[in-house]
Amino acid sequence: MPTRTAVRTDLPDRAADDPLGAPGVFPFTRGIHPTMYRGRLWSMRQYAGFGTAAESNRRYRYLLDQGGSGLSVAFDLPTQIGYDSDHPLARGEVGRVGVAVDSIEDMSVLFDGIPLDRVSTSMTINATAIILLALYVATARRQGVEPRTVAGTVQNDILKEYVARGTWIFPPRASLRIVTDVVEYCGTELPNWHPISISGYHIREAGATAVQEVAFTCAHAIAYVEAAIAAGLDVDTFGRRLSFFFAAHNDFLEEIAKFRAARRLWARIMRDRFDATEPRAQQMRFHTQTAGSTLTAQQPDNNVVRVALQALAAVLGGTQSLHCNGRDEALALPTRASAHIALRTQQVIAAETGVVNTVDPVAGSRVVESLTDAIEREARAMLERIDADGGTLAAIERGEIQRQIQESAYRDQQAVDTGGRTVVGVNRFNDDDGVSIDLLRIDPAVEADQRGRVAQVRASRDPVRCRGALDTVTAAARGGGNLVPPIIAAVEARATVGEVADTLRSVFGEYREDGM
Repeated sequence: MPTRTAVRTDLPDRAADDPLGAPGVFPFTRGIHPTMYRGRLWSMRQYAGFGTAAESNRRYRYLLDQGGSGLSVAFDLPTQIGYDSDHPLARGEVGRVGVAVDSIEDMSVLFDGIPLDRVSTSMTINATAIILLALYVATARRQGVEPRTVAGTVQNDILKEYVARGTWIFPPRASLRIVTDVVEYCGTELPNWHPISISGYHIREAGATAVQEVAFTCAHAIAYVEAAIAAGLDVDTFGRRLSFFFAAHNDFLEEIAKFRAARRLWARIMRDRFDATEPRAQQMRFHTQTAGSTLTAQQPDNNVVRVALQALAAVLGGTQSLHCNGRDEALALPTRASAHIALRTQQVIAAETGVVNTVDPVAGSRVVESLTDAIEREARAMLERIDADGGTLAAIERGEIQRQIQESAYRDQQAVDTGGRTVVGVNRFNDDDGVSIDLLRIDPAVEADQRGRVAQVRASRDPVRCRGALDTVTAAARGGGNLVPPIIAAVEARATVGEVADTLRSVFGEYREDGM
């Protein structure tokens, strides 16, 4: 990265009692660090994973060689919902929307040659997050890396699955217990690891407005904090390891304001509702991904422009980590060339635009500050209504949050269909030119190969050791002990993701969504 020059100071001559405050100071409207990107740039992650662990490993090495500063792992659908690649329900889905990971053998290949004590890894996984975290710890041990030194994040945000995404396994209250176990374990054993990334991204992608994205994300976060406190955890301790995940959409100024409003609202919730006094426990640290739902199959090169503007909004909003989507993601998983452009987009913003040279370039803008105030005010009103109606879990269980998101999605689609909202190349400025773009295609042989790998693991492991480890997981699930240590032991005994998930299913059951 070229050396940054022409570094500018913060806005001059601001009064000591200015309501905006200073960067790095409660309520952190202007960012969580006093120097923001002048001191350290955001982590440049590229969300990637497809096919086999070996294929994905090659993509990760390429991205790191090209200047990426962290990995972000996408898992295929069977891995996300706890089925091995040879399960009948996995047929046709193996390696399609992410990498297939069935066992410690796959995880070891996935990170082969990547030093886990020097590379930060984010894993987008929820219902099986506890299993994939266990596999990551076990893989670090195989590399000879002390797990306490590894850094990264596991998404582990199951509540948004019920309202926006759908890759759940267990009922909400059992899932909340699993999430809390991960938070507790990381607090003592993985001090550099974020045990949860509370996601507004998928809420927004499902059709929520910017205000709903902030409100429902904070509602879910409140439920996680309440569960952790009920389990006896200290809010000032575990609060420092919470992280968040937001989308960056097309309304440039609204998105900047959204990030500022969310950060300020969360700081006040942690201080005023949960009595957190540690500044780091009051801070909202978040990763941002540009909005996949805004990308179009028509005129896909337009997506490069959309992504660049969305990424700039995230930077001006003070993100700690960023992923830029590929231009072809409305059509397929990104090719290597598309991923290259996406990474270069971040690097151009960092090295060439000059926005990193001022701590908070938008501070004091009348429109941004007004939007920030409005988003915080409206999101807080939504939270108060959720509280008045019995809290977050009750709202999810009766489908209230889901209904509001669906209604917003319907209104937005109506606006596109009637021309009330312009989508360039779709309902205006379209042409008759066909799409001509190289796409990433997953070899059908991947599924057969992966099924063979699962069979080989089962045939070569110690069956008595594996069965005993799974029985210990069952006992912990029934008895209330922390599930992470026995699951680590199970995957080290070469139990598969599906076998561990089935063990937990036998205790917790499976969730079935009621029709709304």
